[in-house]
Amino acid sequence: MGGVTEMTVSNARARLADVVDAARVGHDPVYLTRRGQRVAAVIDADELDRLIAAAEDLADLKAVRAARAEIADGEPVIPWEQVKVDLGLA
Repeated sequence: MGGVTEMTVSNARARLADVVDAARVGHDPVYLTRRGQRVAAVIDADELDRLIAAAEDLADLKAVRAARAEIADGEPVIPWEQVKVDLGLA
């Protein structure tokens, strides 16, 4: 596709195999447009998996920071043994 990173939805429909190959081989998203506005992107499946994992890791880090802030502010902690009981793991 020669470095094309943006194309209309109708053009992409006609050249779907090329769009998929460009995203998969080039590892760069191909943005699909409608009336000049980006409406979607085609990306490599492995890259999507990496992005999802990174987003989940960031969410986990944010939750850890929030929990540490609660502890620092004096919020009571729940002992691990109690958590296991509450979850039916003990």
